[in-house]
Amino acid sequence: MKKIVEQTDNLNTIDTLKKDLLNLGVGPGMTLLVHSSLSSMGWVNGGGVAVAEALMDVVTAEGTIVMPAQSSDWSDPSEWESPAVPEGWWSSIRDTMPVYHPQTTPTSGMGKIVEVFRTYPGVIRSDHPAVSFAAWGKNKAAILSNHQLDFGLGEQSPLARLYERNASVLFIGTDYQTNTCFHLGEYRAPHYKIEKKGAPIIEAGKRVWKEYQEIVFEVDIFNEIGQRFEASHQVKKGKIGQAKSRLFLLSEAVDFSEQYFTDRRSQE
Repeated sequence: MKKIVEQTDNLNTIDTLKKDLLNLGVGPGMTLLVHSSLSSMGWVNGGGVAVAEALMDVVTAEGTIVMPAQSSDWSDPSEWESPAVPEGWWSSIRDTMPVYHPQTTPTSGMGKIVEVFRTYPGVIRSDHPAVSFAAWGKNKAAILSNHQLDFGLGEQSPLARLYERNASVLFIGTDYQTNTCFHLGEYRAPHYKIEKKGAPIIEAGKRVWKEYQEIVFEVDIFNEIGQRFEASHQVKKGKIGQAKSRLFLLSEAVDFSEQYFTDRRSQE
């Protein structure tokens, strides 16, 4: 904390964050997909609570705020790398892993703001055990309902519903490698590869280990896609606190990534 305080030029509060959001172009009634890094903002009085409340105050209950709330620990242990576990444990892990629950299952690698937001009054979370989303505001239920287990970032996911509602994407101190909406473009481009995943769910009232289908994601090239996207599309840039931030249309980013992956796969 001392290091963050020393590196912070000005005190960040709910009110200063609200001004920063408005200056960037966030406003009342927007539908907003937020990716965030609290540490990039400098010291914030109230931490993730202040950020969540600033977003809610600016967007208002007439808008909708959505955040990825992924829980990658709820996955097949054969995929784990950080850390990997002995193969002899895999079967027991599959048999004993707690079932995903929207209210209690923690996120993995999503950051402190998301962890605060997902437990906030009025926030709901979708049912996918690995790639859920949390949402607050007017259209939260419509966006999060019927989140399909197979192909969890595809056409039967909150991303597709955000696309239909002309949502915007807000980066607070993050870059395109975290840009979840590029995944929808991956699905929409032809010739993707499919792999099997697994997680514990409740089916017919009983806990079962359920295998499901997912495409093979290519997150490692998302920053390259983002650079090309910015060269041809409007991306508003500014700072929220000390965090370099971006605001752009989700539909434009999805369409761009779809074309990028279509072209890329046609050359393979």
